[in-house]
Amino acid sequence: MRHWIAGTDWWTDCDDAVAMRLLARAAKQGEIALECVGINACMPYSCASLREFFRLEGLDNVRVGVDHDATDYGGRTLYQERLARRSGDPFQNEQAPDAAELYLSVLRQAAEPVEIVEIGFTQVVAAALRQAPALFAEKVAHVWMMAGKWDEPDGREYNFSAAPRTSRAAAEFVRDCPAPITFLGFETAHDVIVGGRLAEGDHLRQVLVDHGSPNGRCAWDPMLVRAALLGDPEAAGFACVRGEAAVDPETGANNFFPSSDGRRRYLVKTRPNAYYENEIDRMIASET
Repeated sequence: MRHWIAGTDWWTDCDDAVAMRLLARAAKQGEIALECVGINACMPYSCASLREFFRLEGLDNVRVGVDHDATDYGGRTLYQERLARRSGDPFQNEQAPDAAELYLSVLRQAAEPVEIVEIGFTQVVAAALRQAPALFAEKVAHVWMMAGKWDEPDGREYNFSAAPRTSRAAAEFVRDCPAPITFLGFETAHDVIVGGRLAEGDHLRQVLVDHGSPNGRCAWDPMLVRAALLGDPEAAGFACVRGEAAVDPETGANNFFPSSDGRRRYLVKTRPNAYYENEIDRMIASET
C-alpha cells in the first residue's frame, strides 16, 4: 500500500475539496493510507471544516495539522463556515498540531516510503525539509505538486507567488528537495472544469455552490491528485517534460531547464479536456 501525506490550502477555493474527495475515496477503498493532511492557509473554521468534510466522506481518523501562522493570505468563503457549523465540532485551529511537525512525526514512524501530494502553498513542506533533511531524504519517495506555470519563461502561478512566504519557501524547496518532484501547472487545468454533475444533497456539491461554482471548477488540484493516485502520468493522460526547475524567491516566477536526467518533471496533457473532465467526474460522482 502507498502511504501519503497531503498538503492543502483549505481556504477560499473549492478545487481542494474535489481533490480531497479523490484522496478520501482512495483511502476508504484501501488503495492508499492517508497518514495526515496539513493545512497551509487557514481561516478560523479551517480545521473544523476539514475534519467535518472527512467525516462526511466516511473517514474519522485522518490527522489534521495546520500552519498556525498562515492566516495572512486573506479572504473567507461560505463553505468553510457552513461545514464547520454543520459538524457541531468545537475543534479550534489552535488545538491542531503544527503541520510541519506532524509531517515529520509521520516520516519518523514510517516503515515504508511516503509520498507527498501538495495542492497548496509551500511553506509547510519546505519547513519539514529544512528541519530534518536527512529524514526527508530517507523516507520521502516522491512529491506531487500543483504549482507553477511551465509553458513559458518566468511563469507565474498563485501557489508559488501569492505571498512572500510561499515564494521564498518554493524557491528553497524546489532547489533542495532530494526526492523527485512532479508538477502540474496552471496551464494544464485552467480550462478543464469538474464537479458540475454532482447530485443535489451531496456535501461536495454544496461546497461548490457556496464557492459560487455550481457548474464546476477548474481542475488544477484534482488533476494532480488523479495523476498521483494512478502513479503513472502516461496512464493518466500526460506526457512528462523532465529537467530541473527554479523558483524566484522574490516573485515566485518559475523556470524550467529540460534535461533527460533531471530530478523534476511537469505534466502536459495528451488528451482532450473532456477526457479529464469525464474521468474526474466519474471518480467523484455522488453516492446513491
